[in-house]
Amino acid sequence: MVTVSDQQSVRLLTLNDPQRRNPLSPALVQGLLAALDTAAQDPAIRAVVLTGAGPAFSAGADLEFLKQVTAAGAEANYAHSRELMRLFHRIYTFPKPTIAAINGPAVAGGAGLATACDLVVMSEQAQIGYTEVKIGFVAALVGVILVRAVGEKHARELLLTGKLVSALEAYRMGLVNRVVPAEQVLEEALALAQEVAANAPTSLALTKELLNALPGMGLEDGFRLASIANAWVRETGDLAEGIAAFFEKRPPRF
Repeated sequence: MVTVSDQQSVRLLTLNDPQRRNPLSPALVQGLLAALDTAAQDPAIRAVVLTGAGPAFSAGADLEFLKQVTAAGAEANYAHSRELMRLFHRIYTFPKPTIAAINGPAVAGGAGLATACDLVVMSEQAQIGYTEVKIGFVAALVGVILVRAVGEKHARELLLTGKLVSALEAYRMGLVNRVVPAEQVLEEALALAQEVAANAPTSLALTKELLNALPGMGLEDGFRLASIANAWVRETGDLAEGIAAFFEKRPPRF
């Protein structure tokens, strides 16, 4: 369900169920969680790119799951929901930068998967939408990160209408970082990942921790946490190497 390949220091994870438009089936969710755990533990991997095989990024819910969901029972449904929560949380808080390469439609949970990534590159021909309300679902898990990504008014519009929006509209809302021709999506995402991966690993991980924590903090607590991070990073080997490389006029060897 998930294929893995490496491009130098970047790990490419491809959702690989193209006949069904890469739905978030239990097998795919487990495959992504396992692949992310492996990437997190590999020091040679500095960034992760997610994309979809075939014409879609991800169509969201597994149709077989949808047929059974209303009769599955509370315990089974809660267990399924928690696994999806684990996946979105894992991507959002992943210690290494994550980039989504939206090669085609990203719908419902598939849109959430992309939204959880740090950066998003989208095909100019693709659409994205949080369509859960159209069939009686609630984009509850996705909503947690969508409000952070685009602010309350855009999140309300997307979640209450359930509409699909174009790549340019998604860019206007701040959902995506770059919009490129379809044939350049993966190339652009990998290049962006390499650019990010060239930076100091400890700096990237600490920056992500701060970005995750600061929106929920008041001004004083935020500055207090930032000052601790500022002081702590001065003791790291990455900073020592970065300063040495700067004065020696050479690329740093992180």
